Amino acid sequence: MKSAFVLAGLSVALLGNLACGSKRDSRVEKELPRVAVSLVADGAPEGGAWVAATLQSSRTAMMSTRMAAQVKRVLVQEGQRVAPGTLLIALGDEDLQGQLKAAETGLATIEAHHRRIQALQAQKASTLSELEQVEAQVAQAQAGVSSLKANIAYTQIRAPFAGVVQSRKVNEGDFVGPGMPLLELVGDGEQELVATVSEAEAKGLKTGSRVAFEIEGIQGEAQVTGLAPGGDPTSHKGTLRAKVLKPKGLRQGSFARILVPGVKAAAQGFSVPRSALVQRGELTGVFVAKDGRAELRWLSLGEAEGAYLPVRSGLKEGEKVIDHPGALLDGQPIEISSGVSRGK
Repeated sequence: MKSAFVLAGLSVALLGNLACGSKRDSRVEKELPRVAVSLVADGAPEGGAWVAATLQSSRTAMMSTRMAAQVKRVLVQEGQRVAPGTLLIALGDEDLQGQLKAAETGLATIEAHHRRIQALQAQKASTLSELEQVEAQVAQAQAGVSSLKANIAYTQIRAPFAGVVQSRKVNEGDFVGPGMPLLELVGDGEQELVATVSEAEAKGLKTGSRVAFEIEGIQGEAQVTGLAPGGDPTSHKGTLRAKVLKPKGLRQGSFARILVPGVKAAAQGFSVPRSALVQRGELTGVFVAKDGRAELRWLSLGEAEGAYLPVRSGLKEGEKVIDHPGALLDGQPIEISSGVSRGK
């Protein structure tokens, strides 16, 4: 597969005038100094294409409660690391504690009555139906006590696994209801990449496949753990999940790109990094290296995918885009730097 552009990450050394414009007379062009530039590129290696993804923990929990209560204490802060079972948030349970005491008293009373009936039954002084009735009452009272204890446990929000407090949604004194988000916990350990893929992009993938990825200039390898193409009825795209094998300890929430094998990058269109863009009022473009000069091209761009923006129109396959154009002018003579990196 031919890459759309030649990749590079070097800055432009500009030696010229800071004036700009898309048209000028030949006399001005001849006066423009020659500058050294480096090229930027997009596109994947032979036999694949890049898909935008997000890095996240494979274990994430949004903590909530099934009780309506007031937040009594918040014992952790955002960014704090916690162990399994750590108490995170305590809700008010005074009413439930009172109900529990009353239920336990009732249980003790009915159990004492049960023992008396059992003694009478042993002496043939009570009927079998009386014993069965009191046994049912004991079971009912025990269930009531267990239910209240379970509800009290829901007022103690504890960490289900080791992790880091990602965000806190409530403060002490807040009143919360059933299902209301209280705190988000991100687990330590395994990380995964989550991407949205079309059916065409998912064709060369299957659970267990290994894929290359790139994140913040770091290259790594991941293994596909989940693939559901075409799940969204509107976009007809599905979700791809891939466990990061190496490297470990990357920053959560970072933008990444996964290399999908067997897909032509041209089918996705071109894309350019933000570092190559030139803004002139409401117009956005790039400089293309052509015949030893910089040629300004206005572009129609799509929605950003992290550091890259898809190009809907304005570029052709094989054209070389200049990175970090700075004060480069349309028609200015250029010399391409030799330190151009290969396609990623």
